[in-house]
Amino acid sequence: MTTERPQTRLPRAAATIAEVATAAGVSRATVSRVMNGRDTVDAALAARVREVAARLHYRPSTVARSLSLGRTETVAVVVPDLANPMFQQVLRGVTGAAGEAGYRVLVADTAEHAGDEERVVLDARTRCDALVLVSPRMPERALRALLPQVRPAVVVNRAPDGTTPTLEIDYADGIAQIVDHLLGLGHRHLLYLAGPPESASHLRRLEALRAAAAHRSGVRLSEMPAGATVEAGYAVAEDVLAARPTAVVAYNDLVAFGLLARLNELGVAVPGDVSIVGFDDVELARFATPSLTTAAVPQAELGRLAWEHLRPVLAGGDPVQDPAPIRPTLAVRASTGPVPPSVRLARATDDGVPRADTAPLRDVAWRLQDGVPAAEATADLVGESTAAHLGALPLARYVTGADLPPVHAPRPYLHPVHTAGGTALTDVSPVDHRHHYGMSFAVPVVNGTSYWGGRTFLRDEGPTLLPNHGRQVPRTRRATGGALVEDVAWLDERGEPLLREDRTLEARPWPDDRAWLLRWSSTLHAEHGALDIESPATNGRPQAGYGGLFWRLAAADTTSVLGEGLAGEQAVHGSRSPWLAFVQRRELASTTLLLVQPPDQVRPWFVRVAEYPGAGPALAWDAVTHVPAGGTLEAGLAAVLVDRALGADEAAELAVRAWA
Repeated sequence: MTTERPQTRLPRAAATIAEVATAAGVSRATVSRVMNGRDTVDAALAARVREVAARLHYRPSTVARSLSLGRTETVAVVVPDLANPMFQQVLRGVTGAAGEAGYRVLVADTAEHAGDEERVVLDARTRCDALVLVSPRMPERALRALLPQVRPAVVVNRAPDGTTPTLEIDYADGIAQIVDHLLGLGHRHLLYLAGPPESASHLRRLEALRAAAAHRSGVRLSEMPAGATVEAGYAVAEDVLAARPTAVVAYNDLVAFGLLARLNELGVAVPGDVSIVGFDDVELARFATPSLTTAAVPQAELGRLAWEHLRPVLAGGDPVQDPAPIRPTLAVRASTGPVPPSVRLARATDDGVPRADTAPLRDVAWRLQDGVPAAEATADLVGESTAAHLGALPLARYVTGADLPPVHAPRPYLHPVHTAGGTALTDVSPVDHRHHYGMSFAVPVVNGTSYWGGRTFLRDEGPTLLPNHGRQVPRTRRATGGALVEDVAWLDERGEPLLREDRTLEARPWPDDRAWLLRWSSTLHAEHGALDIESPATNGRPQAGYGGLFWRLAAADTTSVLGEGLAGEQAVHGSRSPWLAFVQRRELASTTLLLVQPPDQVRPWFVRVAEYPGAGPALAWDAVTHVPAGGTLEAGLAAVLVDRALGADEAAELAVRAWA
């Protein structure tokens, strides 16, 4: 008996242009013109050709099409290291913009080998219609000799030559912002972790750092070779510690990531022992631990701009004029903080001359960023001391929180807030509660929306991660001296307005001590309907009535809490004491944070000391707080920040004056 094998059906070969022409009853030239998008063919005839091509699954040969058109409709992007997220984002920008115009993108990676760069560029140019050279590593003379051979081209991240379209980054401005930020925090010894020696951006950043240091008295700049990778930053960590800077400026974010990782392994606190700043603001910068302060460059926008410079040249027109140098924006996050107290105190006494950071304050004022919308701009509170010639002291930074993860309920917050002596009394996104941010208005539930962040406590279910996180967005802002006034919209998880808040932050020196006063006053307006404010306690979790104006403190060697006639967490928690005081002791300094409620708004305190240091008056301690439609709710909290430990009697005396 024989068994017949089933016949194997071979896939049909793709249709040819001749078959399409025969089926459509036209010439091959007509098919070619139609498929290449030319408008010289009658519309009805062109429609018939396209219908036949689709039915036969005809796909034009890209090689033949390129020969016919005299172009490849491909753009090459040459980068020094595709593993760097900075270059990935530039590539994404080019690819998206070019794709909209029907162009493909060829990618070439030189792997940081400057010697191979010219060969790679020439080879890429033979395969495409134009080039985008991103941060080329070759020497300036070699680059300028090469560019006439490979036009049309756009250069990203080099100085313009007046001939080739160029997108330039204003590194001097970005570095100046970094230096001013670090000096404002009290740092004077800065260390630069250098990038690749052949990198033009490294040379310009170094030049800007040297110039910034030279023009600021008392600043010491050290330099250390590193590189451009995570591994480079990791490898130099011990050398960084040996150099004993108080702040490190890394060539880029990747180097900063490596340094952060190794310092964490060594048990070095960032920013408690040393502050770290990166450059570029790659996507992972805000997710580092701690989140990375860095100069943000609009990377994808650079790619889109590069295509916009190529487009007119590819169309046979003249290149567009180079834009002004692109100015980075400093993204201040948790990796930078005040200079360590040991350094600050040594500096204050090393020559017997009183320093600004140990002298009483005489005035304070808010400084706003000019030309930046309130929803995006930070505001800095600075104090002038009696030693005015030594400059302004950074007292607080007010951050919009626009870049917080949605699950953290983005909201404005104060951080860092520190004493006149420079000791930080706030913490942001700590390991124990990532959604805690300095001093902020944080409420677990308002009409089902979380403005606290993290999990929502559900009755009979417990803490549950829900997609219910809203955000607070400043709409307008103005500052007069020590008063900052804002109009804030509270948006629900769908982005719809839920309520409006009038917010005022007032600051002033304390008249008879080395201290200062900060007052936060808010009025919530139920303009969009009635409001129900809840807490875990109102949903079945006893003693967890947190929510409202909440202050998360920085860690210390020891922390104790006092209230009116009360001492300790258990005694103060849930009490209606008009004030509470956190007394913290560190190796070289003692501080007191005195929190005082308005006399007509005394609510139960939610307090934590053992688990973490933090406190705030509870809006919904054990019952839902209802605000009728059209109604208002007042909330306020004053803070007196003192550079010494206070006893209960003295704290009570100061508390009486906090709202006077």
